[in-house]
Formats: sequence, C-alpha cells, structure tokens
Amino acid sequence: MSEAILEPDLPIIDPHHHLWDLRPLMGAFPEPVHHFISSIALSAYYTFNELHADTTSGHNVIGTVFMECGAFYKAGAGDELKVVGEVEYVNGVAAQSASGLYGSQRLCHAIVGHADLTLGSRAGAVLDTLAAAGGGRFRGIRHAAAWDADPDVLGPPFHHPAGLYLDSKFREGFAELGKRGLTFDAWLLEPQLDDVLSLAKAFPNQPIVLDHCGTPLGMGSYHGKLHERFDTWRTKIRAIAECPNVSIKLGGLAMSFAGLPDHGPAAGLSSETLAAMWRPYIETCIEAFGPERGMFESNYPVDKWGASYPVLWNAFKRLTTGASANEKRALYAGTAAKFYGIEDLLPA
Repeated sequence: MSEAILEPDLPIIDPHHHLWDLRPLMGAFPEPVHHFISSIALSAYYTFNELHADTTSGHNVIGTVFMECGAFYKAGAGDELKVVGEVEYVNGVAAQSASGLYGSQRLCHAIVGHADLTLGSRAGAVLDTLAAAGGGRFRGIRHAAAWDADPDVLGPPFHHPAGLYLDSKFREGFAELGKRGLTFDAWLLEPQLDDVLSLAKAFPNQPIVLDHCGTPLGMGSYHGKLHERFDTWRTKIRAIAECPNVSIKLGGLAMSFAGLPDHGPAAGLSSETLAAMWRPYIETCIEAFGPERGMFESNYPVDKWGASYPVLWNAFKRLTTGASANEKRALYAGTAAKFYGIEDLLPA
C-alpha cells in the first residue's frame, strides 16, 4: 500500500531493526511453516541496501540502532565468542553509512549485540570483546527470554528457557553490564512480564528497555484473547513503568505474535487501520512511561508482516497527532538518542 508521508520533516531515530541473511536457514524449519517464519521469509536477505531503501522511503530517518538477531556469527570462534562476528559485521555496515556516500543519515550508529549472560561473571570478557569489535558503536546487549508452554506461540526459532531473567547465574552475568555502563534490551512475552519487573527492581541502576510494548499475544492458545488479557497486560506495564530505570519501545505490534494484524505477510492495511488497532497499547505505554522513556521502533524487517516501512511510521504519527512538539521530539528521536548515547545525531 502506498500512502503520502505524514510529517516528512520530523527527525526519526529508529532504535530497533535487524540485519541478516537467513536464506541458508529457510529450509531448516518443519512444515507447516510458523507464521513468524513466513514473516521473515519476506526479507530473508536484509542488509545495508534493503535497510537503506526502507529508511529513505519518505520519512526523515536520521539514524538507526541495530538490534542483535543471531546473524553473521563467527565460524570457528566457539560458543562464547561466536557472537562477536555479528558486531564486527554491523560495524562495517555502520562504517559504510558513515562514509557519506549514501546520504547524511547514520545507519547502525549504535549497535546492540548479544552475550550469553548465563556464563555468569565470565560474560564480562565477552562484553569487552564485543566492545572492542564495535569500534565505539557498541552500546549493550539483548538477551531474549521469550518463552511459552505452548510451542505454537513462538515457533521453532526460539528455545529460551523458562524463567531466564530470574536465574541466579543469568543475574551474575547481568551485573557485568552495569560495571561497563552498558544497556540491556529485554524481550519476553506478556505472560512473562513479572520477570522483567523483578529484574528491574533487583538492578535499579541498570538501564533496561522493554522491547515491543511487552509483546501482547494473539497466537496459538492466545488466539482471540487479546481483549480479555488487555487489563492484565496494562496492569503489568504500569507496574514496570514505576521502575525509573526502565524505558519502553513502542512497536513490534505488527509481528505475527500479537495478531495485530492477524493475517499477513504484508497485510496491506492502511495506517489509519493499524493506528486504530494499536492505539490501546501505544497510548497505555506512553501514559505509563511518558515520552521521555518511550521510543517508537520499526522492528524491521520482522514487522513487515503487517506493514511497509512508510505505512508503519505513518501509523505511529497518527497516534501522536495530539502530542506537543517536545513530546514528538522525545518519542521519535530524543529518548532513543539518550538511552543509547547517540545524542550527536540530534538536530541542533
């Protein structure tokens, strides 16, 4: 679907996107193919050229933050250090963008990698190696904890253990982030939100950002239950927002997990339709966290399941028509810049 770009001059820092080449893996998943696999198959190859095309498709994207996704791991490096390959690769993409040959925007200006925090204190050495590989762009890690007893909710790519954020060895590794001033991205599912609340309270000085509005669920055994689970989700979001060290990413609702929309890929819905669908979740998050701890995200190319890049950001802009100029500056760029330490991207 093609739409006129709303507020085309509004500066945007997209704080959550991936880069990958999943083509060698697409035959590894059993049939019937899970909806999530169908969505990533839309962009099984998504690197600099694809990201550049999306971020220059009309909205004023001045910079981005890369989010780990298990891509381009280093062969032969061993389980602990193979993750360094991803940061090395993305730092090269960032350098390509920073050359200026492709415009003034700065893609992958900050890099969020992955380290296995269940290594405990040994995770510190991995974090140091990631930082060295990031060329000054490495900002922190994401260690996802998404899990559900129903295997149809997540599908075959995800095998995180239950209760990961409560595990003592994980928390020993988590403490290494604070020693280095690094950020943490938390991804888990709505029924697990108490786990991130516990983690945030246990480490009140550690900057944490909750990905994807806490990932409300509309898949598997949760299909058709978004409405009945909304109050539970909202109560947990409000409780997490009481922790001043936690911010939230406003997006991820176009993933197949949420069922918003419940059909895809590339559903072709208008930004008006998507905005109406997402409004209860986005407005709840902004009311709870405030613009200074909320940041809109594309989660591309995963959210291509439900919306093209231009339509996705149009939907967000429809949700903030009543916001002040200062609130918009925070939600679309300022909060992300502050959280990830990339204020140099912001317009003077």
